[in-house]
Amino acid sequence: MTDAVKILMCAPHHYDVDYVINPWMEGNIHRSSRDLAEEQWGKLHKVLKEYATVELVPPERGWPDMVFTANAGLVLGDQVVLSRFFHPERQGEEPFFQKWFEDNGYTVHVLPESLPFEGAGDALFDRAGGWLWAGYGFRSELDSHPMLAEWLDVEVLSLRLVDGRFYHLDTCFCPLTDGYLLYYPAAFDAYSNRLIEMRVPADKRIVMDEVDAIAFACNTVNVGHTVVMNKASDRLKQKLNNCGFEVVETPLTEFLKAGGAAKCLTLKMTEPKHKTPQASSLQSRVIHLEGHLLDSGLVNQALDTIVSGGGSFQVLNFELGKQRQDRSVADVKVSAPDVSVMDDIMGQLIDLGAVSLPRESTAATLEPVLQSGVAPDDFYVTTIYPTEVLIGDHWFRVEGQRMDGAIAITHENGRLVARCKLLRDLVEGEEVVVGSQGIHTIRNSKSLKKKKTDEFSFMGAGVSSERRVELVVEQIAWDMRRLRAAGRKCDRCGRY
Repeated sequence: MTDAVKILMCAPHHYDVDYVINPWMEGNIHRSSRDLAEEQWGKLHKVLKEYATVELVPPERGWPDMVFTANAGLVLGDQVVLSRFFHPERQGEEPFFQKWFEDNGYTVHVLPESLPFEGAGDALFDRAGGWLWAGYGFRSELDSHPMLAEWLDVEVLSLRLVDGRFYHLDTCFCPLTDGYLLYYPAAFDAYSNRLIEMRVPADKRIVMDEVDAIAFACNTVNVGHTVVMNKASDRLKQKLNNCGFEVVETPLTEFLKAGGAAKCLTLKMTEPKHKTPQASSLQSRVIHLEGHLLDSGLVNQALDTIVSGGGSFQVLNFELGKQRQDRSVADVKVSAPDVSVMDDIMGQLIDLGAVSLPRESTAATLEPVLQSGVAPDDFYVTTIYPTEVLIGDHWFRVEGQRMDGAIAITHENGRLVARCKLLRDLVEGEEVVVGSQGIHTIRNSKSLKKKKTDEFSFMGAGVSSERRVELVVEQIAWDMRRLRAAGRKCDRCGRY
């Protein structure tokens, strides 16, 4: 036993699959065996006691998922960020876990009620770098990440989950001793995979295939160079052995019926404190929507754009028009994991013509044209709609409005002019608007009332000349690298 490692568990005396809040529960209502669950949990408990000190929180009748203590909160030193469960079926667990932490001398941080965060199920410390990998997309909200950074004084890296089977980060992602990482890349979007590859060297990344992923091989308890899991293929065990890890398998099939395995059943209480700077790259902006928001479908389009782009949203204000002809108003807080993702989302929102940034917006960012006919990176691509740009503290109407141009800022006859120009017409020395800050597009009420028109159709596809395509290209490139690494051929061209 390693005294330095402490783990919190909860006996499954009241465990059952009573409801459906994840895909694994489908078809398993009341189909779990309490006796077998007790037996499997007991074996896991016995195994872990060989490597760590195991403490127990009392189970409570009526809360069958308390057994999954990974979701109790996130612990670092004597600080705990208590979970705020997304589903009402688990929210009743919160006061019991809070009382246990307080009774045992922890300082408990409580998130706002409207901000879901599901503890160490969605937040895992890197074993070498010391930063915190934090998941979002299904159970935890992106806006919780800056609070984790502040309260725990740690750097937070946000990863977006995109496969509903892997609804918590710990179902598909497991940082290991010495900086190794066991994970299933297909559970994440392209941005997250790029972030993982930037932080974890290739020789430290242990990639598993879908067969191991759906057996919850990532849902592993790591103590030193031992990994305890439900099940692993011979291929995965060999990979882990080659990296110096001993694999201990202990069946947890009854808990898989509820969408959990070894890691879900445990909460590590002794995470090492690394000296990493408190940081979160999270970006937030408030957008203003005004018009016939419901009958035009504008609200749905805007919110879908935010989520599909890798962000999250919070509706701060919504004033619905009382009569059919009245205009509605909404203010929405948009969050994204970093500035590049935010720019992509904001660019698409502006392209919709349905977003009006507040008058107190940040001024537009300008970059010089270094070579005639060549625009700076990330230049704002114009739409067909009248546009204003904030330069300093003054809004300028863009002249010569057209689609697929750049906004060039020049001085003509002693006055500043914002003009829409084709790329080939850009002149060295001019300045061009880049990013999406300080941009305001204008639509009249007639166009906002249309549910579906030709002017929307060219933007409705996944990619158009008006929308940035970097993330789409990165996703394709990442898929090609994954296929090549797996020795598989492309279904279309037959090449590796």
